[in-house]
Amino acid sequence: MISFPRLECWNDATKVATVAAAQNKKRILCRVSLALLAEKYGASENTPMQIIAEHRDAIQDAARKLIEADAFEDDGSILIRLRDL
Repeated sequence: MISFPRLECWNDATKVATVAAAQNKKRILCRVSLALLAEKYGASENTPMQIIAEHRDAIQDAARKLIEADAFEDDGSILIRLRDL
């Protein structure tokens, strides 16, 4: 089972939002770039976490599908791309 605790953060240096997932007691970091958030949802540099909150269900669904498909990056994280949403 995959769950999504309310653990989210924004990295201003890399312009990437991270949403945490958990599977079998293991934390998985799911990353979404500002560029994707801007293109898909109209986010600006001032609103990435607001956009994450507004579109949480879609982002979590995309992350869940990628985790289930074992689509992990080399560092063990999940990178959500435009095609995933």
